Amino acid sequence: MFEMSHPWWEFAVRGAAVYLILLVMVRVSGRRTVGQFTPFDLLVVMLLSEAVSNSLTGGDQSLVGGFIVAAVLVGLNMTMSFLSSHSKKMSDILDGSAVLLGRDGELYDKVMKRCRISREEVDQALRCADCDIKDMRCAFLEADGQITIQKK
Repeated sequence: MFEMSHPWWEFAVRGAAVYLILLVMVRVSGRRTVGQFTPFDLLVVMLLSEAVSNSLTGGDQSLVGGFIVAAVLVGLNMTMSFLSSHSKKMSDILDGSAVLLGRDGELYDKVMKRCRISREEVDQALRCADCDIKDMRCAFLEADGQITIQKK
């Protein structure tokens, strides 16, 4: 239960490697927030956790190994949050920035396709903002995945 089958530093390296690789994969995959997950998005997140679980511990079942990996993951998360909050450049890299989806009543189809945003999602944001498309000054896809509408 307490005896580790690998040296302590291997757990730290495994945890850091999995964290960084998944960070890049999630960052590249899109801008949806947890509340906006489709059933497919949720399934991918659940399967990702199962897929990398053995990569984190290398098959080790000890409590100490699990705690080392957990500490590394929490530490990396705190480090990324610190970097993001203290550097605009790191914030843009880690969190992203807003993308203009449309202006003056016109939606940019190519931008929406690149961001994988459907017209229905923009229409929903327009309804939430109580704004008709012709009264829209700008539509933004925020870094957190929300669509915000500015009225004229």
